[in-house]
Amino acid sequence: MFKSNSTDRQLLEGEVRIPSGCAISAAVSRDGRRFNGEGIINSMLPMHDRSNGLGGGFAAYGIYPEYKEFYALHIFFNDSMDRTACEEVLKEGFEIVRAENIPIRKIPEITNVPLIWRYFVAPLASVLARLQIDEKEYVARMVMKINTKIDGAYVFSSGKNMGVFKAVGFPEDVGRFYRLEEYMGYMWTAHGRYPTNTPGWWGGAHPFALLDYSIVHNGEISSYDANRRSIEMFGYKCTLQTDTEVITYIADYLLRKQGLNLKETASVIAAPFWSTIESKPEEEKRKLSFLRTVYPSLLITGPFSIILGFEGGLMALNDRLKLRSMVTAEKDDMVYIASEEAAIRAMEPDIKGIYAPSGGEPVIVKVKDGAY
Repeated sequence: MFKSNSTDRQLLEGEVRIPSGCAISAAVSRDGRRFNGEGIINSMLPMHDRSNGLGGGFAAYGIYPEYKEFYALHIFFNDSMDRTACEEVLKEGFEIVRAENIPIRKIPEITNVPLIWRYFVAPLASVLARLQIDEKEYVARMVMKINTKIDGAYVFSSGKNMGVFKAVGFPEDVGRFYRLEEYMGYMWTAHGRYPTNTPGWWGGAHPFALLDYSIVHNGEISSYDANRRSIEMFGYKCTLQTDTEVITYIADYLLRKQGLNLKETASVIAAPFWSTIESKPEEEKRKLSFLRTVYPSLLITGPFSIILGFEGGLMALNDRLKLRSMVTAEKDDMVYIASEEAAIRAMEPDIKGIYAPSGGEPVIVKVKDGAY
């Protein structure tokens, strides 16, 4: 579905392997000041060779202020028949206040374009009352239902006042394709993909998102099978056979369903070694031991750097051995994070104090309360 059949054949994973491939980047205003997507697109240019054209994408927060009370569903369709089938499902559980094509700019670098629509929706109160669940849980279940039951439809973004934009292509081309310079948001994340285990297709590009959580990821998760089996016990459906999808669901489960805070979530995903835990003060040792004991199958192993976006902020995190590069810097109200210093300087040339977080050390940025 939505796969490229270009006559200019690109090398597939297995034929070429770049162990440190993929590029991630982010920019956020602590003051909630909105800025357009041009800077985040430019950040991907010096990291071009970290991608191979099989996937690029962006997540933008604060871009739909006029519809901030509604869930913005971004959906790929194979054709109009699939769109009609999906809309019938949506109408059963949502009030649809607006439905439209997502604006694009036709460029030769992006081919085999599916139908790309967005819907601003609100769950019906009668449905929530009947099912006895809150609206976030209902939206999450509907995303899973559409993505597993309707062949030819894929919901790739489902949060409020935010949106994911992704495609098969280099990230700088994907940004131009979606006209991201026309959007204004208080936070942007970006990804350039060099897939190592799964094919390049539109839905498989990053970011992966569920509700307002989005993940961009550089690395390879060796614990994928154990993580997938564990998270699927709680109602999630991992349909794409990619490790980034499972990271997104783990974050949603720990933060939304289990009520952990960001630092605790980081201590599950990139849990300290037992020897490290033993060296901690008694109270911290008890907490870390508890998290490792209760959530052992959600420990992510293997090399990774990730940026988790959410409404009102982000968290950046390396694996506990720091096997993937990631740096961060600040200027005024802005915080920048990227795989390489050059990407940060592409967004803000006059930057000082570049910092490389340690393995397992979460970088948590919160936007000022009420600013977004």
